[in-house]
Amino acid sequence: MVTVTDEATKYIVDLIAKNNKSGFGIRIYLAGMGCSGAQFGMSFQKDAKEGDIEQKLDGFSVYYDEETKEVLDACTVDFVETPYGSGLVVNNPNASGGCGSCGGGCH
Repeated sequence: MVTVTDEATKYIVDLIAKNNKSGFGIRIYLAGMGCSGAQFGMSFQKDAKEGDIEQKLDGFSVYYDEETKEVLDACTVDFVETPYGSGLVVNNPNASGGCGSCGGGCH
């Protein structure tokens, strides 16, 4: 199960409204693996697809498949604001390594 912070929930509800996606939720999917573990992507999704796990929250649902659940378990979706921009991030407490651990030199 993924945790979605209050700030992220407010942001997602607002994002759904601004994009005229009433009745939609958010799909979280594996977008690849990086130096510090799994990389996630997000998109709007209307309803659960066959095999999806649906996590109902206040105002929307979060959808993900079984493969994503394995990696997403214990993660937190949060809203962050930095000098470089703002948006949703998935914080994974199980991620190992970090920037530079693969020798690739992150930028």
